[in-house]
Amino acid sequence: MQRSYEVMFIVRPDMEEADVDKLIAGLEQTITHGGGSVKSTEKLGRRKLSYMVRKFSDGNYVLLVIQAEGGLVAEVERRLRVTEPVIKFITVRMDEEEKRAEKIKAIRATRKKLSAQPAAAAPEAETAPAATEAAASA
Repeated sequence: MQRSYEVMFIVRPDMEEADVDKLIAGLEQTITHGGGSVKSTEKLGRRKLSYMVRKFSDGNYVLLVIQAEGGLVAEVERRLRVTEPVIKFITVRMDEEEKRAEKIKAIRATRKKLSAQPAAAAPEAETAPAATEAAASA
């Protein structure tokens, strides 16, 4: 079963742009030959790391959004692990996150509807006592 994943990896800052592009192309080729698909590729640029990783204090971030099976993701992670220029990576399964986000949106929508109903009923309740006072004084 194909699932949605985000693969974020950090490449050494001293790597040339062309070499980073070759690395990304190799990973995309691995994914497509394995039966998966690459939804998007985003180079986020050079950023400072919060702590030293392999004697580097900054790195080039790359984000891949892919559709693949678990075995293929394990192969991509293995390749990232043995590729020397990649200093850090993480893979997140996004279909669970998307389900969780949809559930939260649905809960918020029902709360919004419930909070809107008493507010609409409140003006009617305010007019009712005024009408009874007017009837009582007459």
